[in-house]
Amino acid sequence: MDRLLLMRSFVTVANIGSFSGAAKALSSSGSLISRHVAELERQIGVRLVNRTARSVSLTQPGLRYAEFAARILEEISAEDSHIAQLHDRPEGSLNIICPKWIGSLDLGDAISAFSVAHPKIVVRFELGGISDRTYDFLDGGFDIAFHTRDLRDSSVRLKKIASLPFVLCASEKYLEKHGTLGHPNDIAVHDCLVHVNDPVWRVGHGHASTLHKIRNVAFSSNSYIALQKAAVHGRGIALLPQRPAYDDLVSGALRVLLPELAVPDRPLYAIYGPGQETPRKVTVFLEFLAKWFSENPIPAM
Repeated sequence: MDRLLLMRSFVTVANIGSFSGAAKALSSSGSLISRHVAELERQIGVRLVNRTARSVSLTQPGLRYAEFAARILEEISAEDSHIAQLHDRPEGSLNIICPKWIGSLDLGDAISAFSVAHPKIVVRFELGGISDRTYDFLDGGFDIAFHTRDLRDSSVRLKKIASLPFVLCASEKYLEKHGTLGHPNDIAVHDCLVHVNDPVWRVGHGHASTLHKIRNVAFSSNSYIALQKAAVHGRGIALLPQRPAYDDLVSGALRVLLPELAVPDRPLYAIYGPGQETPRKVTVFLEFLAKWFSENPIPAM
């Protein structure tokens, strides 16, 4: 039988001085409370109470055990209350992980702004080392992970935080030497700068969109920043996140290709653990990031 249940019954008997009074306080029966105390005595191996027809008194070991049990129950109650308050207050540690390419974009700015706005939340933000299995971040001790693909996994929940615009682009230096693109199929004959996790490019929207598996890879990297630098230097055409490429696009170091078709945005999802109630620190973080991205849009080209 559950030791804490037995202890609670015994402490109540010790405080009130009768089985019937304890039963009333615990919304139970006197016979059940008596059995709880007897079972506790059996487990401990000593007699805790003196039973008479009219009263119940504690033995010397019973007095000591009553103090001990009352202290244990009080500490458990206090810790339960503390944990519940941590769940309901935006404080404590918040562990976040995401792929390197996402973390090196404006997500890092958004999370830094969150940390300043909520100093009672200690942020741990790691880039890379994230598994394709969506729930692995929980096993790694992380509260939140970021992805850019649709997920259908009942073991996690997700919230769309923002849309990340991408652009197909190249430098004038490259275009002067190799010519520009007149049609998406022209991608096949150009040198391409490819992210190792993004070997298939989609150009256009809706029914007009087409998929292009890149075979003419001139330069590859797991960093969009590295691909952007290679594009600026004229190594080939690249499919890049628009925000980090924005300055190069405005200055003319890079030029948008097939602007009449464009390329689809990528959704930015935050995924987090299941459960009926999400910790307050997680909901505050998700609300902050969604607001940050809405208030810091990428300027139109």
